[in-house]
Amino acid sequence: MAATAKADVKALAAGVRAGDRRALARAITLVESTRADHRAEANALLGALLPHAGKSVRLGITGVPGVGKSTFIEAFGLHVIGEGHRIAVLAIDPSSKRGGGSILGDKTRMEQLARSEAAFIRPSPAGTTLGGVARRTREAMLVSEAAGFDVILVETVGVGQSETAVADMVDMFLLLLAPAGGDELQGIKRGIVELADLLVVTKADGDLAAAAGRTQAEYQHALRLLRPTVAGWTPSVLLTSAATGKGIAEVWQAVGRYRAAVEKGGGLRLWGGTLTGGTVEGNAITGASGANSR
Repeated sequence: MAATAKADVKALAAGVRAGDRRALARAITLVESTRADHRAEANALLGALLPHAGKSVRLGITGVPGVGKSTFIEAFGLHVIGEGHRIAVLAIDPSSKRGGGSILGDKTRMEQLARSEAAFIRPSPAGTTLGGVARRTREAMLVSEAAGFDVILVETVGVGQSETAVADMVDMFLLLLAPAGGDELQGIKRGIVELADLLVVTKADGDLAAAAGRTQAEYQHALRLLRPTVAGWTPSVLLTSAATGKGIAEVWQAVGRYRAAVEKGGGLRLWGGTLTGGTVEGNAITGASGANSR
């Protein structure tokens, strides 16, 4: 790497660690770049930032289109900020067939959260990557952590049989459910329900309140048939309303209880261990946050 490039990477890393939002945006753009000449710089940047990462709560959020992921995330994010935290939202959007960029623009759908100095929202195109995440989502989380954001949310493109890769990147995986959504137990498929650490029924207000209660009961019953994935933790189903604020605080409290259960159990899932420390392997970052291996 040329001396000038090394100096640029060093300055960029310093800007990220100082919490400079422009530097953070530039850093994520660099690690997401597919240009061959950017890979060496991206790896150098990640190597410089890795010791300053690994102290956040990483949450993955998925759900069918129309369930209200962005609305929920905004209400949840504002609550978390109110609790004294800084939150980064990595929103994975469908890709434009022409330009390859994001086509939904989550910042416009989280207007209040986007205005907060304690929040950072980054839409990234999914491209051809399956699993509900972008090609460099793991690296983007690491960079956000190094910038001082202690709660990282990854919003997937949507729910599908292939959109479970995010579960391997985060500490806790949330599945959002819409009330009166028809045969969702069959439509969503058992696999993603098995991966979820917490199920959240959205829009539990007004005319949909009763339907939300029924959905909660149906899924709570279904969960009894599944084997827990974390020792000491049994997934539950919570009711929320972003419009009224109902249940939002309870979701954050559940995150705290989950983390306590994982720590008490030694951080082990029933079919895997915990990644610790963190290493740079080629272009991939592994174990940066101590996220659970599934």
